[in-house]
Amino acid sequence: LSLLLDFIFPSFYCSVSASHPYSFAPMGRSLLSHFSMVTYSAPRFASSTSCGLSIGGYLRRTRIIRQQASGDFRCFCSSVAVSEPVNSESSSSPVRKRIVSGVQPTGSIHLGNYLGAIKNWIRLQDTYETFFFIVDLHAITLQYEAQQLLRATRDTAAIYLACGVDPSKASVFVQSHVRAHVELMWLLSSATPIGWLNRMIQFKEKSRKAGDENVGVALLTYPVLMAADILLYQSDLVPVGEDQKQHLELTRELAERVNYLYGGRKWKKLGGRGGALFKVPEPLIPPTGARIMSLTDGLSKMSKSAPSDQSRINLLDSKDVIANKIKRCKTDAFPGLEFDNAERPECNNLLSIYQLVSGKTKQEVAEECRDMNWGTFKIVLTDALVDHLHPIQVRYEEIISDSSYLDGVLAEGARKAADIADVTVNNVYQAMGFLKR
Repeated sequence: LSLLLDFIFPSFYCSVSASHPYSFAPMGRSLLSHFSMVTYSAPRFASSTSCGLSIGGYLRRTRIIRQQASGDFRCFCSSVAVSEPVNSESSSSPVRKRIVSGVQPTGSIHLGNYLGAIKNWIRLQDTYETFFFIVDLHAITLQYEAQQLLRATRDTAAIYLACGVDPSKASVFVQSHVRAHVELMWLLSSATPIGWLNRMIQFKEKSRKAGDENVGVALLTYPVLMAADILLYQSDLVPVGEDQKQHLELTRELAERVNYLYGGRKWKKLGGRGGALFKVPEPLIPPTGARIMSLTDGLSKMSKSAPSDQSRINLLDSKDVIANKIKRCKTDAFPGLEFDNAERPECNNLLSIYQLVSGKTKQEVAEECRDMNWGTFKIVLTDALVDHLHPIQVRYEEIISDSSYLDGVLAEGARKAADIADVTVNNVYQAMGFLKR
């Protein structure tokens, strides 16, 4: 009985170090004494973020991650709901989980963007509540041309729709049309340690290429804007490639940090509902197509920023342009074609592209192409690419020529997004102590 009471009514407390806001030292009865350093994240949708075990709500599994930086440890936890209480009123029509994702309107949308992100959106919009937007605010972190940004934003929106994003199922909008993105970014910036941003790999790489004189503060702080993009909509899942997992991890850390600093009883004392201000999103990494590589280097990701247009297939490339790029793409001297040979990155990449645009299984492609030479395969790949992209190109021309339709879709998407985003940012303003407008 004593042990049972210890479990149900744990008599322990947390001593919090001012210099380590994520470090807790639980103390109390014997049942809990073996926990030496644990952070309990606020249960999602709970009424309080106080440390403890929620018996009647969620069964949670806590993962402790310690990262050593400057001689001390920083700890944070992510929690996974194992079971959820069933709402009898809504059990017949369960609430769908929410997904957000976006693509920058810089350069042309290429095959990597499409196969790695947009094509997956088409499947996701039937199962989840989805928000897909053009992240134009991210596009100004490096030098750009204003006229090109304007044109690329409309082109990107039209390509979303041409690829199959359905505005009746998904909210499609432009990031800058929802002002809460910038507002939340500024609020989150006050809670983001500069060390977290300094460790971002993409900042180091891009700033090295651009040079200190050409790098603005926005390049350093744009992961905070990315976090705002995700947290604004209380997102459950975020489709990401392997190279974006670091940015999503920062978003998760930041959500936990703000929930601790301002949520729970602190927020409730200011008139709020209490509980967590943000959901902590999980990554959704598709099993295939998450990382399409360059046509000129099988070890580098296909990118808009690559200096040579030869390195990528743009969705609006003509048949002749596609044929020329595939004809000139980098290959190797090995006989036959095969997947998953570490010594043949270009071969694996081209076979993967063929698999994705043809709709065939990996096994079917492996058997079909095993004995092919590069000359034969390049013709097969070109035909598959042209056939797959042609309907998208036709639909794009229809959409881009009907400006009233496109503007209407974007306006409606922004309205739906703002309805949710405004609630989140107003809650954060309240929890951080701002005077109500």
